[in-house]
Amino acid sequence: MPGKVVTFGEIMLRLSTPGFTRFVQAQSFDAVYGGGEANVAVSLSNYGLESWFVSKLPQHEIGQAAVNSLRRFGVNTENIVRGGARVGVYFLETGASQRASKVVYDRNDSAVSQANPDEYNWEEIFEGKDWFHWTGITPALGEKAQVALKKACEVAKSKGITISCDLNFRKKMWTEEEAQVVMRPLMEYVDVCIANEEDAEKSLGIEPEDTDVESAELNEKGYFELAKKLKDTFKFKVVAITLRESFSASENGWSAMMLDEKDCAVPYRTTRYKIKLVDRVGGGDSFAGGLIYGLLSKESTKDAIEFAVAASCLKQTIPGDFNLVSVDEVTKLIKSGGSGRVER
Repeated sequence: MPGKVVTFGEIMLRLSTPGFTRFVQAQSFDAVYGGGEANVAVSLSNYGLESWFVSKLPQHEIGQAAVNSLRRFGVNTENIVRGGARVGVYFLETGASQRASKVVYDRNDSAVSQANPDEYNWEEIFEGKDWFHWTGITPALGEKAQVALKKACEVAKSKGITISCDLNFRKKMWTEEEAQVVMRPLMEYVDVCIANEEDAEKSLGIEPEDTDVESAELNEKGYFELAKKLKDTFKFKVVAITLRESFSASENGWSAMMLDEKDCAVPYRTTRYKIKLVDRVGGGDSFAGGLIYGLLSKESTKDAIEFAVAASCLKQTIPGDFNLVSVDEVTKLIKSGGSGRVER
């Protein structure tokens, strides 16, 4: 099975308030590391694939701790450039019931955002690799990251490597107008597009009809039409859309749909899971990791997206950014239908 995957982006120090305490209450923070593409690399390594994370981190101890957090789970870090002044930080306050979670970024001038594009040898990095994954967070880091990412896409495409993108719009990092100017041209390199309804609208200007992201109700037909619009407009081979029903900050409905040129030539919606949330941060990344693994390992693309949505369901019950589940655990969830019975 081909399974050598490269990801490119920023890994940050995550400082979260203990339990469900608010920022103004906190006298200490729980520290872990995470970030969109790094989270995907960890998932893939847990599933037995070879994964590489490309970035830039400082030489000091905090930079090394970030590298070690990836090595711990088997991610190859040989292409992380060392240098720069700081590791990006984000603060997380976990919500509950009707109180939403909050994120505060402290990531300006991080090492990866200031890295010169020629610090990455993409010809060497992509030698013998099968897949390249990135998210919309990486180009939002600034012009240097945008130039490096475009070069990465060009080299990967020239080598016949499959390219996936999770749109991941972040309004605290750039505006819709800025995002669309950068993101739309990059879509010409993308084979597999991963999105939610808000990402598609904010990043690419493609809006679903008759949908409301704040509502617990989903208009399935509207999302099917959105997938078709995305596929037709940008010539993607695969479009996968996560569908979150937000009943509260503590309880969500979770499913996904996919449109492709194989088993999902007609839009296909997955099993729906009802999740009692522990930590939803990294949920989308765990979906992307599960989908990449599924598309590389499953004969049916329906099986691939069912694996992705089950894997991301499990992630949202685990504290921290990383999805620390095995293929066997995901498979058991799919077979059980989500009963959550104790394993004895």
